[in-house]
Amino acid sequence: MGVVARWRPKQELTEQEQHVVQRMERTGKLFAFLRHHRHELIDDAFQEELEAMYRQTGAGKEPVAPGLMVLAMILQGYLKASDATMVELTVFDLRVQMVLDRMGSTEPAFSQGALCEFRHRFIRHNMDRRLLEKSVEVAMRYKEFDPRKVKAMLRVAIDSRPLEGAGRVEDTLNLLGHAARKVVACVAREKGWPKEKVCREAGIPLLLEKSVKKGLDVDWNEAGQKVRALQKLVKQLDSMKAWLKKHVPEEQLTSPPLSVHLATLEQIGKQDLEPDPEGGGGVRIRKEVAEDRRVSVEDGEMRHGRKSKSKRFNGYKQHMATDLDKQLILACAVTPANRPEAEATPELEKDMKQQKLRIDKLYIDRGYITSSVVEKVQEQGGEVLCKPWKSKNGELFSKSEFKLDMRSRTISCPGGQTQHFTLGTTVEFEARVCEGCPLRAQCTQARPGQGRTVAIGEDEALQQRLRKLVKTPAGRQRLRERVGVEHRQAHLARRQGPRARYRGVRKNVFDLRRAACIQNLEAWQRRLEPSPAKVG
Repeated sequence: MGVVARWRPKQELTEQEQHVVQRMERTGKLFAFLRHHRHELIDDAFQEELEAMYRQTGAGKEPVAPGLMVLAMILQGYLKASDATMVELTVFDLRVQMVLDRMGSTEPAFSQGALCEFRHRFIRHNMDRRLLEKSVEVAMRYKEFDPRKVKAMLRVAIDSRPLEGAGRVEDTLNLLGHAARKVVACVAREKGWPKEKVCREAGIPLLLEKSVKKGLDVDWNEAGQKVRALQKLVKQLDSMKAWLKKHVPEEQLTSPPLSVHLATLEQIGKQDLEPDPEGGGGVRIRKEVAEDRRVSVEDGEMRHGRKSKSKRFNGYKQHMATDLDKQLILACAVTPANRPEAEATPELEKDMKQQKLRIDKLYIDRGYITSSVVEKVQEQGGEVLCKPWKSKNGELFSKSEFKLDMRSRTISCPGGQTQHFTLGTTVEFEARVCEGCPLRAQCTQARPGQGRTVAIGEDEALQQRLRKLVKTPAGRQRLRERVGVEHRQAHLARRQGPRARYRGVRKNVFDLRRAACIQNLEAWQRRLEPSPAKVG
């Protein structure tokens, strides 16, 4: 492969382009905006970074200019187009042709394979993070964003939203059957056999049917039928495993892709099945849901999550850090749905550190209160704004009715008894004092010989400050300022939809960063538009 071609689109609009831009004054404004500002987003410095993704070996097919491919990926996300559709849009959509500097072209700008390969290369080199950074950089250059404060202390809000995974979610029987089909298909390819022959030879004829449950053919409402169906499936799975050990070379069993499919089958069995306590050497479906349970064969990183106590979902959580003043998304992360919010903050911190951004005021919800970013903001003299944990004790005195002195590390109860405390421990008031206290019935239901206990958090100082904040109208108003990040989340949800476009954490991080980049471009565009008062 020789030197990668540098993309050098013209800056002046042709007569045809001027006509297209005029047609997009009300709709499709981003196309016109990208046509005017593409040279700032995809400048020479950024194109040099993109070119570094390619090895200069002198061999291989010459790639399409990476600058053009980046703009094509942005347009693809904006239009929600598939790879195949995006290729065709470069031929028959004048708006796309204008942005890509290909007006009048009758041939596609690239092939479907080239677009897919570029996306994989882009992700491998972590250039999706760089693209998001670039969208922030170019937006902040304009005076509307006050460039003197670009690297100053920021008001940043962090929030998350649920994202349904792209993989099919199945129950235990279907998961086992689906994983077994993957194994059979892989062995069939290796041996050059039809899958039907592998099923019969391996003693697992259930897979000859369109679905495992159809092959089991039982009345699922009849008592005991589900147990017998499971035993039948497990018996055939054991037969298949024994046949594989005997008829498939060890080298294939321990090498991808077969080893991956076998590991998936083993994982599902361990997480969903347990020995039957009634004996007989059988198994049953686990009564308790396994921790970190895999829910999809096709997407092994999807997990169970909760929107609330009553609403579940299966997939991922998207996390984003937003500059509340400039309405720009600074960093993004994706985690499996079952992981706590705090686990996402190291990635967000790393991305913001890369941009040399420092947080002055951090707005979060309680899910992030134990995260590393909270500690770092406080260490640097910043302020954390969040609703405090609620102290509940039924109709009895709550923790908020106790007086805590953080300087002397003492806590005093409503009855006047004072105890010293250590952060992260539980304080127990003296039983003899509590038993003689006239307020005992209003304070605790502890057994005789025991006093009232109060848990002291590691972040007790922060919690005390937040409790004071939430008690005043001005404090509550300050907490509501985080609504800006919720607006950004709502825009992203509308752009991406409720379901993931890709499988796996990393590809969904790419898709989130791309959507955030588009969001930033639109924020930049709105800042440059004249206000109604200035028009005319």
